[in-house]
Amino acid sequence: MPAFSCAFPGCRRDLLVIVLVVFVGIGLPIEASAPAYQSHGTEGSHLTNITNTKKAFPVLAVNYEHVRKPFEIALWILLALLMKLGFHLIPRLSGVVPESCLLIVVGLLVGGLIKVIGEEPPVLDSQLFFLCLLPPIILDAGYFLPIRPFTENVGTILVFAVIGTLWNAFFMGGLLYALCQIESVGLSGVDLLACLLFGSIVSAVDPVAVLAVFEEIHINELVHILVFGESLLNDAVTVVLYNLFEEFSKVGTVTVLDVFLGVVCFFVVSLGGVLVGAIYGFLAAFTSRFTSHTRVIEPLFVFLYSYMAYLSSEMFHLSGIMALIACGVVMRPYVEANISHKSYTTIKYFLKMWSSVSETLIFIFLGVSTVAGPHAWNWTFVITTVILCLVSRVLGVIGLTFIINKFRIVKLTKKDQFIVAYGGLRGAIAFSLGYLLSNSHQMRHLFLTAIITVIFFTVFVQGMTIRPLVELLAVKKKKESKPSINEEIHTEFLDHLLTGVEGVCGHYGHYHWKEKLNRFNKTYVKRWLIAGENFKEPELIAFYRKMELKQAIMMVESGQLPSALPSTVSMQNIQPRVIPRVSKKREEEIRRILRSNLQNNKQKCSFLTTAMSPTLQRFCLIAIMKHICDVVTILFLQMSHYLTVPANRESPRPGVRRVRFESGLSV
Repeated sequence: MPAFSCAFPGCRRDLLVIVLVVFVGIGLPIEASAPAYQSHGTEGSHLTNITNTKKAFPVLAVNYEHVRKPFEIALWILLALLMKLGFHLIPRLSGVVPESCLLIVVGLLVGGLIKVIGEEPPVLDSQLFFLCLLPPIILDAGYFLPIRPFTENVGTILVFAVIGTLWNAFFMGGLLYALCQIESVGLSGVDLLACLLFGSIVSAVDPVAVLAVFEEIHINELVHILVFGESLLNDAVTVVLYNLFEEFSKVGTVTVLDVFLGVVCFFVVSLGGVLVGAIYGFLAAFTSRFTSHTRVIEPLFVFLYSYMAYLSSEMFHLSGIMALIACGVVMRPYVEANISHKSYTTIKYFLKMWSSVSETLIFIFLGVSTVAGPHAWNWTFVITTVILCLVSRVLGVIGLTFIINKFRIVKLTKKDQFIVAYGGLRGAIAFSLGYLLSNSHQMRHLFLTAIITVIFFTVFVQGMTIRPLVELLAVKKKKESKPSINEEIHTEFLDHLLTGVEGVCGHYGHYHWKEKLNRFNKTYVKRWLIAGENFKEPELIAFYRKMELKQAIMMVESGQLPSALPSTVSMQNIQPRVIPRVSKKREEEIRRILRSNLQNNKQKCSFLTTAMSPTLQRFCLIAIMKHICDVVTILFLQMSHYLTVPANRESPRPGVRRVRFESGLSV
């Protein structure tokens, strides 16, 4: 310490002055503390100068740069919502023009206005699109994906998504390369790999554009799930082809090993994305087991785990879209069994709102990016690209459907094929992939111009004419009413019946493996992913609770909740009624009928394995199935007396009864 004092003789006094100034400045106004600074002579002269030159306290100040980025983002979202609101306030406009078309026009007007005032219009950045705008749309589609029609048509969807996309890419790429070899076109410097790269970009159907158009025309469920499912699952093919042709165009040579690695890469990208999504889906379901005391954070787990699945897949260059689809499909049944009703409503409406805003911004930015440019126009190349998109799509759908119909029970009609082919819309994914091309690519500007032209043609021309064509061809529309509980129960009953038919006939088909998966899920998976004793609840009661809750939520949201409803409709509060048990004699008779018919059917099935013609085998199988249905019908008629609860006609309003069998019944 003495050495310190010798080196700095005035430090203690300066330190004391600074401490006094700080305390006085905190306790007194600036003007009152100014004499204290001046009383210390030269030591406080620099503080006095600061005080004398202090500006007046600003009452109002403007600093736009401080809030520029979030303010502009909020303005863009507000513009998108106002355009969406105005579109639906004009019924005549919304009945003729799709919403996506109007939003692109708004983007063109906004981009032109920005350019007129001398500013540079913003461009739909690929990173912004793939990391911020696309995930909400895909998550909404995957979380609320209709599982039953999707699984029943997954083979057809995969054929369209994989083989159809490959056909479109190579067909367009090969013919465009042949076109570029014509000297009058002026594109003789374009090689085959560049044309194949461009073909892979514009070949895939866009899920955003399909959702925007098909949800407005209310097409039947089969056609909708075929086109929409194709647009979701062709992401893996598009990613692999894009990366392959981009790498090959840099190297310049392609070997057999490269082709083999490309095929392996397709399976890695697609199955890897599904695996990553399933892992995060199970994690989300397992986490939701422990949220009963913190309900407010339940929706966040759904959103964060889904987004982490997408980012993890993109990090390893896997299919982020397939990861989101798998995550949403896997987590939904378990998460909804654990979370509260309010959390379920929050997830539902937040996803719808988020995806709607993202979709609106995407189409507006497409219009703005079109004005921003730059463009390189070549009439021959651009028009040929549009024509080849239509031709390749039509030929691919017709050829693949001809093969698919040989294996389908419900055939795709000519009308269905036309809508599937005509509904192959392109959108922002193609534009973003084209925008990802390096600036050094010699055909980048021409490719972007052709991609934008294809997007505008499919969205405006095909999107605006598909509704009149659906009306003209009288294509079957989607049922607006939801299935009743009676329809749902009979659907489940038919699934079990067909599973039994497949088992009797010795054929392990779709229903057999579905039953195996359901049994494994109920026995093992639900025990770990569903909290409490919910996994032990009988399926019929659980299904009744689900339908009851869904109906109550719909009635409350629509404001149609009648006053005549009882205060509670829970099955827990309803008095049980005992039904007389089936007698031992009747039970033994039912078992004997089942045993004898099963033995006869096994003998008939073994007879089918002998040298019989396929036509005769099919006829015998139909006869056996009819016989089984007759037996089941007879059994139900015989047991109807014991399984029917008489209605309470004295009650002024219909009630709900819980049925309880006496112990000792084992049919």
